[in-house]
Amino acid sequence: MTEGFDMWDYVVFVAYAILILGVGLWVSRDKEGHQKNAEDYFLASKSLPWWAIGTSLIAANISAEQFIGMSGSGFALGLAIASYEWMAALTLIIVGKYFLPIFIEKGLYTIPEFVEKRFSTNLKTILAVFWLALYIFVNLASVLYLGGLAIETIMGVDMIYAIIGLALFAAAYSLYGGLSAVAWTDVIQVVFLVLGGLFTTYLALNTVSGGEGVIAGFVKVVEAAPEKFHMILEESNSNYVNLPGIWVLVGGLWVANLYYWGFNQYIIQRTLAAKSLKESQKGILLAAFLKLIIPLIVVVPGIAAYVMINDPSIMANLGEAGMLNAPSADNADKAYPWLLQFLPVGLKGVAFAALAAAIVSSLASMLNSTSTIFTMDIYKQYINKNADDKETVNVGRISAAVALVIAVIVAPLLGGIDQAFQFIQEYTGIVSPGILAVFLLGLFWKKTTNNAAIWGAILSIPIALALKFLPIPVLEPWMHQMGIATVLSMLIVVILSNIQNKGADDEKGIPLTKELFKTTPLFNIGSFVIMIVLTVLYSLFW
Repeated sequence: MTEGFDMWDYVVFVAYAILILGVGLWVSRDKEGHQKNAEDYFLASKSLPWWAIGTSLIAANISAEQFIGMSGSGFALGLAIASYEWMAALTLIIVGKYFLPIFIEKGLYTIPEFVEKRFSTNLKTILAVFWLALYIFVNLASVLYLGGLAIETIMGVDMIYAIIGLALFAAAYSLYGGLSAVAWTDVIQVVFLVLGGLFTTYLALNTVSGGEGVIAGFVKVVEAAPEKFHMILEESNSNYVNLPGIWVLVGGLWVANLYYWGFNQYIIQRTLAAKSLKESQKGILLAAFLKLIIPLIVVVPGIAAYVMINDPSIMANLGEAGMLNAPSADNADKAYPWLLQFLPVGLKGVAFAALAAAIVSSLASMLNSTSTIFTMDIYKQYINKNADDKETVNVGRISAAVALVIAVIVAPLLGGIDQAFQFIQEYTGIVSPGILAVFLLGLFWKKTTNNAAIWGAILSIPIALALKFLPIPVLEPWMHQMGIATVLSMLIVVILSNIQNKGADDEKGIPLTKELFKTTPLFNIGSFVIMIVLTVLYSLFW
């Protein structure tokens, strides 16, 4: 669809690319007389301010997975998919208040490092290897695939070339600069991401209203597809299996959210790089507020595309271009790329830059975290314990490059997945229950033992697989499977810990005090406001 791109669109996109590469390389430069060390490369010298942390959290999180996958789910099932975003806002508050104080007090580089301090090197290694495999074969590969799909749909570039281009773009600044380059460019990426997303939402709603504006367009979308504006799906809804009604609020989605925001290296890493705990918590609060508006730029366009496709008068006005690569029930993930072609000259370049920003910032974050885990938890543990800073940083760069090459090879093999966002959530859900069980009990239950944690993590996978394939209708929603698998994994850990320690505290148990979890008035007031907004949103769209 390259004919849809004007010279000014290319100018805007190229300017964006030069800006990101320029800033990334500038902040990556070595200061005079200072050799970049492990803390500089992997934790941005522990110097990130709150606004960089908050924006970087969102840039790392919002990717093609959201822009393409979540818009596709909006097209297919409606606003209910926004629970992932709105519930994440509440999850971030919990992470900021209860998890971060412990992580930052322990001076962590990686999440597996916490496992070593609380449990053992063996369990740390098991989880480090698991996370490396997950990041490379699921996260990196899926982001590259969805990004390639978007560029192929919008610009007509063959997917394999699009995937290679995205990989090279992310590598160009993140491999050299480390977390500093990733976090500071993320501030710019979020501006493009939000502006581009808002332009696309405006275009879609304005088109639905026949040029009468966004408000009129939103009203028309709600009137034309009222079934798409229920946050809590009825059991009779064909999409109940993916979003099982009230259980989304009180069941398995908490497993996905707490695992992702609390114990996911490529998310939590930027909070570990804060100047202080208070700065980190302010960054978390900013990310939570941004989460409230994300559905406006990733879900609403998908619903608007659904209304446009099913309105003959709108499709007639769009003409032949409207039929080109049009989304349908069988390929819902084409909804967002399809909308972009209707943006005016210049704005199409901004929206495409937003999509690229979402993809590249997530790739850069995942690469940096993959290299951090490999270098700090595998290389320095088993290969060269005495590696100096120069060698450590070089190993980080090489391991990130190797991970990227593998992901580029795997990405095209993911073709044919519809509603990729749901697919990724479902299959990550097989391994997240055991990890969440181990971390929650390790953090907050001093009796948890190392052997119990290892068995809980290992047995959680066959438990999750058994629940997935048991022919029991009540277990069909995979969120139910995640919730039950987590409870069963926690029970295993609790029972084995009690047998081993006979009710005594484990020697590595974490002492918890009220002072440790004390937060500032700003954090408390901000958290309260977010909870009020969430209550209003769920009341309006129940």
